[in-house]
Amino acid sequence: MIIGLSLANFTLLHVIISLIGIASGLIAVLGLCGGRLLAGWTALFLLTTVATSVTGFMFPSSTFGPPQIVGVISLIALAIALSALYLYRVAGPWRWIYAITAVLSLYLNMFVGVAQAFDKIPALHPLAPTGSEPPFKIAQAIVLIAFIVLAIAAVRRFHPIGRSSTPAYNPGA
Repeated sequence: MIIGLSLANFTLLHVIISLIGIASGLIAVLGLCGGRLLAGWTALFLLTTVATSVTGFMFPSSTFGPPQIVGVISLIALAIALSALYLYRVAGPWRWIYAITAVLSLYLNMFVGVAQAFDKIPALHPLAPTGSEPPFKIAQAIVLIAFIVLAIAAVRRFHPIGRSSTPAYNPGA
């Protein structure tokens, strides 16, 4: 049992939180790419992505391997993103630091999602049973390229104050 739930129910909870994080993260990051901070979607994304990483560490494991390393990197990126957004109000260099760490956090969640999809979805598993086959590598490469493009767009277009007639971020609102 984990936090009072069976392993199956805890896994389901973890997956639901992860999917909410991915969906809200896509909306939040697309907002950044459009030059806007979507406060509600962003808060949901950051909260659920932190919860995804934290609950990932609660699964039984006798080793510290790639899943835990991704979790640590994700939590570090999220701590920086949260600080950049809520503590430093995306002022000065914190604007691009936030954009990059937010996109990185979403990418890491998607990276794990793709790995889990190839491991758990019956139609995908035979294509890459060990996670080292070309279909798996191609899928991960496509995701990586897409997120590099998103990061570049977010850094270039997200300007909380200045370029657009409607401020993208107003801490007093």
